Amino acid sequence: MKTNRLGVNTVCTHVGEVEDKQFKSAISPLFMATSYSYDGMDAKRYPRSFNSPNQVALAQKIAALEHCEASLIFGSGMAAISHALLGLLQKGDHVVFPEAMYGGAYNFVVKEFPKYGIEFSFTKGLSEAHFRSEIQANTKLIYLETPSNPLLKITDLKKVAKLAKAHDCITMADNTFASPINQNPADFGIDIIMHSATKYLGGHSDISAGTISGSQAHIDKIWSTSINLGGHLSDYTVWLLERSMKTLALRVKRQSKTAKKVAKWLAQHELVAQVYYPGLKSHPEYHIAKKQMNGYGGMLSFELNEGLDAIAFMRALGLVKYSMSLAGVESTILSPAETSHFLLSPEEREKQGIKDGLLRFSIGIEEKEDIIADLEQAFAKILD
Repeated sequence: MKTNRLGVNTVCTHVGEVEDKQFKSAISPLFMATSYSYDGMDAKRYPRSFNSPNQVALAQKIAALEHCEASLIFGSGMAAISHALLGLLQKGDHVVFPEAMYGGAYNFVVKEFPKYGIEFSFTKGLSEAHFRSEIQANTKLIYLETPSNPLLKITDLKKVAKLAKAHDCITMADNTFASPINQNPADFGIDIIMHSATKYLGGHSDISAGTISGSQAHIDKIWSTSINLGGHLSDYTVWLLERSMKTLALRVKRQSKTAKKVAKWLAQHELVAQVYYPGLKSHPEYHIAKKQMNGYGGMLSFELNEGLDAIAFMRALGLVKYSMSLAGVESTILSPAETSHFLLSPEEREKQGIKDGLLRFSIGIEEKEDIIADLEQAFAKILD
């Protein structure tokens, strides 16, 4: 199916379907087979080779949404990150990472890269100049995360992509917080786009998956390493993810709209010290987000006034769940210091600006009035 003229909801619904030629079902059938009959030398289908019928179809949907040529689907977001980096890099290469990035990815870099002889450095800011200052003669790749987890910092994709190309570097962006609905890094020159599909792509808090998208040449290179590492996603979970993605645009647009309203409400609350949301004009990179995002996403973070018990506040919530992960249809809240960044030392978290009292808030699809009412009653409880 040609996708260049289709709207995003149509792509979510119709692109990347397994055709049921026998029974003409309205949805993709599930192929659980691990063995397929040969039909010529090109028909070597095997789940670990990322080419089962369901894997191929879903990869087409994700690639279309990210405006890329090809995609691969993995068992988790970290599998996607690690397979992509190990597939693109070799001993002696150098990578520039941003000062603000997901804790799991940070831990992988600092713990595993030395074993492979891959060098790395972290920027001291997110401007083009900060990335330029870290580029070395052996720099092979520049890694981005925008909006960042958990402080929602924004990086100018177009400027960094232009910088990277001038130095013959590959760019890779974690697009998880934005989703393909709110941001398409490839449109700004980014080479590789990564998602923890556990989050918005899945959207129902019931699967673990990751994706990598890019040019066919880059994906082929990552694939050649990935088939040796075994990080593919099971066909049943692929099928569940494809089902979930039919409503991706509907979910994300609603979550983004509600998040902006909740962020504005929190920003005016007397018990809130700081709100981090790229859709607020007070956000330091608001002008960049407005330029490169179609919507500002369903994620926000905030800090309570000094002296207030953040844990007690989260436990006082009723509708909003105090739980791990993010981007499900239900609203959730947590402390990054306890979850996404718990592997980092207090000093490492401090360098990234992550305070122990910071709360990360994932907005679901509930009515905004109900979310705000739950927040208000929790504020009242911690003042008693």
